[in-house]
Amino acid sequence: MSQHTRKEDLSACRQLIKHGSHSFFMASLLLPPKTSVPATALYAFCRIADDLIDADHAGDAAIRELSERLDAIYAGTPGPQPEDRALAEVVSSFSIPRAMPDALIEGLAWDASGRRYETLSELYDYAARVAGCVGAMMTLIMGTTDRRAVARACDLGVAMQLTNISRDIGEDARMGRLYLPRRWFAQAGLDADAWLADPVQHPAVTAMCKRLLSYADVLYKRADSGIALLPLSCRAGIRAARVIYSDIGREIASQGFETIDKRAIVPRTRKSMLLLKALVTIPLGRPAHSRDQLEWPPLIETQYLLEDIESVPAIPRTEWLLTLFQNLEERDRNRQ
Repeated sequence: MSQHTRKEDLSACRQLIKHGSHSFFMASLLLPPKTSVPATALYAFCRIADDLIDADHAGDAAIRELSERLDAIYAGTPGPQPEDRALAEVVSSFSIPRAMPDALIEGLAWDASGRRYETLSELYDYAARVAGCVGAMMTLIMGTTDRRAVARACDLGVAMQLTNISRDIGEDARMGRLYLPRRWFAQAGLDADAWLADPVQHPAVTAMCKRLLSYADVLYKRADSGIALLPLSCRAGIRAARVIYSDIGREIASQGFETIDKRAIVPRTRKSMLLLKALVTIPLGRPAHSRDQLEWPPLIETQYLLEDIESVPAIPRTEWLLTLFQNLEERDRNRQ
């Protein structure tokens, strides 16, 4: 692969994120290149995977394709897709355990199969797979293998997913998907399947949206304690992602927690303001009040993502680009 082609791969990933994930793209502007480049490759693959499942309308063929692409990525023989080639270098350079991207594919398979979530814990199981694993991989990309930091990063991923679910209750329902715990419907005296067949803004559903966001708020606060364990150069970017996403919850609250026929959007101007706020409030140390949260064990539902953390070697951040290009050059020689 030529240097020109490598740049094209990264450019394609960046354009995909720029147009498909505005919040991550803006937050990534505050990350140093040594982090933003591999992070963009990671998010590009996640975006493509999610879109493939949605476009396929829950087909097993899409899951098989993603699993085969991941097999090739970890074998060091990625397919022609730019995001696959870029991700292959990332997982190799940062020794990302296969269990982490496998978790993502499993969560997407649950979407494809129309899995039902009866309890909040079962919903956390889903959020751990489609978002908590991304938080864990991001921590490794930032060169941090501290188990506490990874646990808090998983908290952040789950919190973001709960925010997504709250924002998209109506949109998901019209696609035949229900993520709100069905037990909550039973407690409110509602038939979940009947509501899903005709999703309307019922007061009980409004209350469920508010309740789910309250759980997200708890996890956002837990995640805050882990930001100080990240490299100083990465803290503003992660803080920005956190405040931009949690601000979606503020927007939802401002519209009375009604998300059946409305979709909360954080305006670009406000995102810019939040970026500036994140930049000037970088945590330089661990506040005393956050120390207890930092030491809290991971969520039961994300604990399995941390099982291989001790086996991940710490890679000096100044050396990862050198390692990346060495891997590329070796692969090129092997193909000749």
